[in-house]
Amino acid sequence: MYKISTLNKISPVGLARLTDDYTITETVEEANGIILRSYSMHEMDLSDELLAVGRAGAGVNNIPLDKCAQQGIVVFNAPGANANAVKELCLSGLFLAARNIPEGLEWAKTLVGTEGVGKAVEKGKGQFAGTEIKGKTLGVIGLGAIGAMVANAAEDLGMNVIGYDPFLSIKAAHSLSSTVAIVNDLKSLYPECDYITIHVPATDETKGMIDAAAFAQMKDGVVFLNFARDKLVNDADLLAAIGSGKVKKYITDFPNDTVIGQKGIITLPHLGASSAEAEDNCASMAVDQVMDYLENGNITNSVNMPACTLGPKKGTRVSVISKADAGALEKVAAVCDGDVINKVRGDYAYTLGETSGDVDASAIAGDGIIRVRVLK
Repeated sequence: MYKISTLNKISPVGLARLTDDYTITETVEEANGIILRSYSMHEMDLSDELLAVGRAGAGVNNIPLDKCAQQGIVVFNAPGANANAVKELCLSGLFLAARNIPEGLEWAKTLVGTEGVGKAVEKGKGQFAGTEIKGKTLGVIGLGAIGAMVANAAEDLGMNVIGYDPFLSIKAAHSLSSTVAIVNDLKSLYPECDYITIHVPATDETKGMIDAAAFAQMKDGVVFLNFARDKLVNDADLLAAIGSGKVKKYITDFPNDTVIGQKGIITLPHLGASSAEAEDNCASMAVDQVMDYLENGNITNSVNMPACTLGPKKGTRVSVISKADAGALEKVAAVCDGDVINKVRGDYAYTLGETSGDVDASAIAGDGIIRVRVLK
């Protein structure tokens, strides 16, 4: 019996996928798997019982990835499961900015108790006249699951779309409209766009990538949308760009102490993945991946270990997390009479083997071997 702990409220649809071989525990120290959303694990002590962590979403900055890898704990996320929800909110952001909707809503509230509201509306509505997005140019930075969907939808709405992604995958390329113009550098994208939206992960390399130098290359009066992560934008440079008129509006799903309440900035309360459908999809994907690892040793969509799968378990399976140079492949091959697969990611390796006989886990132990499981 495997024990699963949830550190956030997780969709019942996702948890319903757990079979009778699983039980939910409130004692996290005894859990073999954790399913969570935004709860921070950085200050947690990680139990020796813990084998897998499933993030019901894409971002994993709330999980100590290196610490988990060092202890042989596989961390999964759910890429693409919330893509449609974020896409729809991003499109909403385009309309909010183009048609001055937030300002209009706030002004309309001031008319409560006014005599002749209809006449007041007709007299005052001109101050909120906006523009249409049809015929305008949208730049999409990052063409993964979300970025590609935003690009395609924007084209369907009549926009011209320019995309940039130095790591464009074959899968994403196939899902992207053939009429989206792809550029090889941001210098070719920035000056052409009326609107720019960013959809890249927050890493050390991308932190603050939208800075003064980036804003300087953009068209005057550009509208910038950020439904990825706030750390991608240098807030001080953003405020300066808004103050100078370089950036007309900034729409973000990530309010913080610097941008909240500032003129020219529309902040939404991190609603990107907050739809019933997205929460169900993310939880289901996270649960399925954790179950597949616990039962079969397969790794799909891990953020700290290499992808590695042998499909459904046929007999006894040997699962080994090790340092990349620990020689785990040879050790597992020596005790298995079936298929053996070995994958490396950075400093770590994962080896999975199939055998028809019994295996003594101690025969695989040694320097650099972090965790050995024998699955029957």
